[in-house]
Amino acid sequence: MMPVQPPTIGNRIIAAINRDPLTAPHALRNDALLAVAAAVVAVGLGLLGGGGGPDALGWVLLVACNVPIVWRRRRPLLVLLVVVACVAPYHALDNPHSAPTPATYIALYTVAVTGRPLRAVLVGAGVLALSTSTMLTINAHEALRMLQISGWVVAVLFCGVDVRFYRQYVASIVERAERAERTREEEARRRVAEERLRIARDLHDLLAHSITLIGVQTSVAAHVLAADPERLDRETVAKALDDIAETCRSARGELRTTLEVLREHGPPEARGPLPGLDGLPDLARAARLAGARVEQTVRIRHAPPAVGAAAYRIVQEALTNAVRHAGPDVSVRVELDERQGALHLSVSDDGTGPDPGGTPGFGLVGMRERARSVGGTLDAGPRPGGGFEVAAVLPLTTTRNTTGERTG
Repeated sequence: MMPVQPPTIGNRIIAAINRDPLTAPHALRNDALLAVAAAVVAVGLGLLGGGGGPDALGWVLLVACNVPIVWRRRRPLLVLLVVVACVAPYHALDNPHSAPTPATYIALYTVAVTGRPLRAVLVGAGVLALSTSTMLTINAHEALRMLQISGWVVAVLFCGVDVRFYRQYVASIVERAERAERTREEEARRRVAEERLRIARDLHDLLAHSITLIGVQTSVAAHVLAADPERLDRETVAKALDDIAETCRSARGELRTTLEVLREHGPPEARGPLPGLDGLPDLARAARLAGARVEQTVRIRHAPPAVGAAAYRIVQEALTNAVRHAGPDVSVRVELDERQGALHLSVSDDGTGPDPGGTPGFGLVGMRERARSVGGTLDAGPRPGGGFEVAAVLPLTTTRNTTGERTG
């Protein structure tokens, strides 16, 4: 599981800018404080407006128009309507006209920042029309004041729409960043899973092959020792033990190569190459040491490293299964050739194949995964005339005109 990184200052700022107004912490409390501040400013403007300030009804309307600001985030349009319903009669009574402007502008800004631009334009047009009709009713010579009011209304609406677009822009950036982060995490998990699967295949192919051969060779030595203890064939026992030691050395070397490839800090010069077609004679020789009769024909000299490694592992697993399920006396034929830009591989034996009722292993699954890893296919099953056969077709990245034949 990947560790959770603490949020940076930049991420906190972006989250604060992009936060949903309804879910922002202390939203209702902040709006209540804003309403109180707007009411205090309105009272101050009313006292400084001259003429002793608003009348009694004017003071009630002036204070009342600030109360709906507390719920401006939840019902912005309704709040604006309530504010206008209080401000319109306030102006009609010819009270100081600058006093209710804070509440009006806050309501207009909230409508613009929380709704679509078209709604903001329509609301602004309606407010301007209502303001014009109200001011002309009071004094027909208030053209300059109307121009000022119109300018401020347009400025407030423009500011709200601009903030809305900015929030959407930041939200899109955050969404793309989160999507990219999820993609990186998914890619990392996918690569880890693929690497674990590859390591499991390598270790299975290596250990299953070596352990099977050691088991068969140990059985041969035990049989020789138990067959006639008085006439002990020391030469046969020694050969079987030497074969076991050679198999152990070979397995240890290949295991070391595999582990060095997995270690990122391992010295490059110590890492051996991937197994390929050149290692097929060694596989046949190891199977013969276990008692199998192996006939091998290779009509292709070169293949891409990935294809060669896949072919090597498939042949290794097929030989291991043949010796394990059919016994040391099994006859196996291995054929590899190139046809139509692909490597055709076949490993057939005269044994019985895997026991259908036995515990399923990972051999056939691993061989199919090997073939799929290079874009190829693999079929395995009983032969019509008896025995078992593994056949694979592995595409080559290049085609060559020169081929050779090697028989082992």
